[in-house]
Amino acid sequence: MEMTEGVELCFPQLLNSSCRKPQSDGMLVMILLNFISLLTAALNLLIIISISHFRQLHSPTNLLILSLAVSDFLVGLLLMPVESLLTETCWFLGDLMCSLYRVLDCIITTSSSGNMVLISIDRYLVICDPLHYNNIVTLDNTKICVCLFWIFSVLYSIFILMDSLINPHLQNSCYGECVIVFHWIAGSVDLVITIIAPILIIIILYMRIFVVAVSQARATRTHIASVTQQHPVGITAKKSEMKAAGTLGVVVVVFLICLCPLYVSAFTVQSTSRILETWLYYSNSCLNPLIYAFFYPWFRKSMKLIVTFKILQPDSCDMTIL
Repeated sequence: MEMTEGVELCFPQLLNSSCRKPQSDGMLVMILLNFISLLTAALNLLIIISISHFRQLHSPTNLLILSLAVSDFLVGLLLMPVESLLTETCWFLGDLMCSLYRVLDCIITTSSSGNMVLISIDRYLVICDPLHYNNIVTLDNTKICVCLFWIFSVLYSIFILMDSLINPHLQNSCYGECVIVFHWIAGSVDLVITIIAPILIIIILYMRIFVVAVSQARATRTHIASVTQQHPVGITAKKSEMKAAGTLGVVVVVFLICLCPLYVSAFTVQSTSRILETWLYYSNSCLNPLIYAFFYPWFRKSMKLIVTFKILQPDSCDMTIL
């Protein structure tokens, strides 16, 4: 490695084997990144507490939101702080810890994509097959699906990054670096399983939901007078489900917007743009609870009860939230 005047090395004692320290982006950038990390963890923790604590929120759909919130919470708690540090300093924890961190990164990001797919499937069933929804999508079935997918995320991440776990020292070109280099076959498989397939499934399901929703809206407008008189409860329930589908549709669209730039340039070497794209993807974890706060009155109400410590009262779990 050619030495340059005034260049700081991560490990000066190693001379030509050491990476150069990243150029500082300034204190203001670090404060902003840490604030986003803290906000992401705090907001998603509120969602986790809300759905876990209040019995009225124990539904299959909310369980999927809870699983997504766990992924987003881990992004804010673990991934964001480490990535913000890597923009300012070197990796000092060794090659093995680097590989383990990248496995954790893969588990969390894979689970996020999977949770979006499960949410899309849930909305598809409730809108397109409402007669069988309650029989197919029970709370127990949803718990099993969520647990199985988290197990799959762990096993898949270990499998796809097995080489880096066995030979962690071969991944980094110099000391102080923490990257994962995929073989082109493994990289292609990961791209298909974690990105292309989920995106296609989500788009196809929501296109179908949109078509069914439009047809149902037209039928409702045509028979609004007679239907409203005979089945007012059914109309209210259907509107509620459509609103929930619309809200979760916004969550899915925002997820796709934040995700696509990172993987469009997955095989480029422009490190600066990759850093921005990574943080755009991570910022989706902060946007999700903000979307819930905007669209879901139950989240705003439960948030007030949590921050005012009213959930510590006896029988607070049976409070009316919906």
